[in-house]
Amino acid sequence: MHGVGHGERALALYTDGKVAFVASDADEAQSARADLVARHGDCGIKNASIVVALGGDGLMLETLHRVMDSGVPVYGMNFGSVGFLMNEFSPDALDVRLRAAMPTTIHPLKMRVTTADGNVAEALALNEVSLYRSSYQASKIEIRIDGDVRLDELICDGVIVATPAGSTAYNLSAHGPILPITAPLLALTPISPFRPRRWRGAILSNRASITFRTLEAKKRPTSAVADNVEFEDVLEVQVHEDRRHSVTLLFDPGHSLDERVLIEQFRY
Repeated sequence: MHGVGHGERALALYTDGKVAFVASDADEAQSARADLVARHGDCGIKNASIVVALGGDGLMLETLHRVMDSGVPVYGMNFGSVGFLMNEFSPDALDVRLRAAMPTTIHPLKMRVTTADGNVAEALALNEVSLYRSSYQASKIEIRIDGDVRLDELICDGVIVATPAGSTAYNLSAHGPILPITAPLLALTPISPFRPRRWRGAILSNRASITFRTLEAKKRPTSAVADNVEFEDVLEVQVHEDRRHSVTLLFDPGHSLDERVLIEQFRY
């Protein structure tokens, strides 16, 4: 994952005037969308050169998945609680802000799961892939990195693989590290580890291939989630960054994802 600074590309995309607006269910977001559509029109996502998302980080992730691989960037304005992936809301001078916005390109994680019934499925995650226990029993998980066993048994509530963009989400709540958005890294973070109790996770290359194998799977059922796509009773989960897919976020100058990551690290 890395950011790219093609400000001219964002300008070229906006000059055709093809903008689509999406909003969360919040009344304020819906009202703002109605006002902006009245001012600028709405060509629909399928015809858009830029999508403006009004809501929180959840809406942003949903929108990014909708435009995956289309080359259409998404500019978010915050109506949520955190809005780490969003810009500040203002209904004025939107055309000026879109022309000045700087893009950050993100590559998702690909999760491949094998479940207890023998099914194999795949899903993409822009924030994180997480495994977590599905019952009162703690999960037991073997962790392999590039085919080598690095942890033969992690007893825990779960474990997370987070992208830099997702490192300030679930990963941060689990006391994982914050990763600069341009860093070619992934965060591997345990959730409430019991044994080894002092293991706090690892920082991995974004080229790493990570394999989780659940131990005592019948006694200790474990689920796996890629962003909001969940699979139950997993036996094995493989995770790697998939550079064949990409999405682009737009940020106001001085409020880039790099800057937001830096600010987050100095909060207390």
